Amino acid sequence: MNWQQLVSLSIVGATVFLLLWTKFRRRKFSFARDTHCGCAGGSHDRPQHSVVYRARKGGRQEIIVKMK
Repeated sequence: MNWQQLVSLSIVGATVFLLLWTKFRRRKFSFARDTHCGCAGGSHDRPQHSVVYRARKGGRQEIIVKMK
């Protein structure tokens, strides 16, 4: 085994170790993520809606707002 194979295998080994470490390490507690109550995050206060634009050449343009 020459030095290039050794360096490449050590890079692969370090990558595998880091990927497994991030998968199995204990995460910090987040109230919004772990309790699912919706009171910690501000994202539930905004109205949820989608906008659809329709236009054909020579035809009438439409803008449709759908509230969820």
